Amino acid sequence: MNNISGQFRKTIWDPFLIISQIIAVQSIMYVCLGLWIWIIALFLGSTKSLDYAFHYKEIHVRDFAGQLTIIIFILNALIGAFALWWLVQRTKQCMDFACTAHLIHLLCCWVYNASFPSTFSWWCLNIVSLSIMCVCGEFLCMKTELQAIPLGMNSHKTAL
Repeated sequence: MNNISGQFRKTIWDPFLIISQIIAVQSIMYVCLGLWIWIIALFLGSTKSLDYAFHYKEIHVRDFAGQLTIIIFILNALIGAFALWWLVQRTKQCMDFACTAHLIHLLCCWVYNASFPSTFSWWCLNIVSLSIMCVCGEFLCMKTELQAIPLGMNSHKTAL
């Protein structure tokens, strides 16, 4: 093994892997967000709509529906953290993937609304969501990366 840089795991530039991971993380986040929306729509007795996911005026604290929308975005950030842990598996890349997922969401919201998100609550929620996803994803990945590596000292006992 020719590892001159001293890194434990060599990083190889693989654009196909990176794009696949971005698509997988985004897909998991939107599928789970869709499930959360379906659950709260059943709970509230309202129609299921993409507005809950993309219409930035749905994010507010004025009524119970807006507060539930905020809660599902926070819960979805935790699911995003688990997606990072499961798919990316690298602490150093969690912030990149979390920012990419939220940037894609910003672009989707911009296209869906035909205007740039301008509400304070939308920006606050997305910054909090990004932070939760990044920090929790880093924690999970770091916990996995720092697990003790067995050296096998006890498994190879020699007879004296």
